[in-house]
Amino acid sequence: MRIVMFGYQTWGHRTLRALLDSGHEVVLVVTHPRSEHAYERIWSDSVADLAEEHGVPVLLRNRPDDQELMARLKEADPDLIVANNWRTWIPPEIFTLPRHGTLNVHDSLLPAYAGFSPLIWALINGEKEVGVTAHMMDEDLDAGDIVLQRAVPVGPDDTATDLFHRTVDLIAPIVTESLALIASGRTDWTPQDRSMASFFHKRSIEDSEIDWSWPAEDIARLVRAQSDPYPNAFTHYNGARVRVLKASVSTGRYGGTPGRVFIREGDGVVIVAGAQARKGRSHGLVIERVRTEDGTDLPATELFRTMGGYLTRRP
Repeated sequence: MRIVMFGYQTWGHRTLRALLDSGHEVVLVVTHPRSEHAYERIWSDSVADLAEEHGVPVLLRNRPDDQELMARLKEADPDLIVANNWRTWIPPEIFTLPRHGTLNVHDSLLPAYAGFSPLIWALINGEKEVGVTAHMMDEDLDAGDIVLQRAVPVGPDDTATDLFHRTVDLIAPIVTESLALIASGRTDWTPQDRSMASFFHKRSIEDSEIDWSWPAEDIARLVRAQSDPYPNAFTHYNGARVRVLKASVSTGRYGGTPGRVFIREGDGVVIVAGAQARKGRSHGLVIERVRTEDGTDLPATELFRTMGGYLTRRP
């Protein structure tokens, strides 16, 4: 098959590598220009560089909405478009252009967690598994019929970084197997159950700010979801921003006002958390390791040398 690829960052890079290794002909690659967005500077293997290394023509676009791009696509005469981590809507005149349509690869177990940053949102929400879905693109984002889907479990201590590495390794086999199915003439794909669908927005720095009214279990998952190299979960102490690198749920239950720097437990310091804390029914969050505004990593016991005071959402 003649294949055009739309993709970006490491997800797109892994997809293009699989296409190049598949024995099919990659005739054109469309990718985004480099971005300074905090979530796009990481996992940023260059799709453009890989394509150029293999002599594949490359177009850089923020959106696929110009006449030159349409002309190049028609000239490429693709049998299939394959997309992964393309950040804007692809219109019907493009995704219906190839004889076999457009295969999109998305790093969630669709129909849940369509949209952006699915691994982070899934970890924050306490999902027991995550995965990758290959589906045929239609008018609705991440809503087309499923070709293949693979899942991996989420462990109790897994970070978003762990889940990234585990799911990105699924891309090549899923792409390879999907191409084989499509080339064989298969079209009996599985419709998504739209009653189970959810759609999430792109994350920004504000989404990493800790809300101490959350239960400690939820905050601990937020910390793991915002693991390096992602922007870390953060709070403020004595007017300065503090990034929380490692935290766990306290053994004891602690009452009081959420955000209070309360007591040492184990290797860390307990922060009162949860809406039920005022009734003494909540576990606290044990902060074990932090990063200060100047980039210094240190044990929480060195930052919180005396108990008392509050962690807040604003300086």
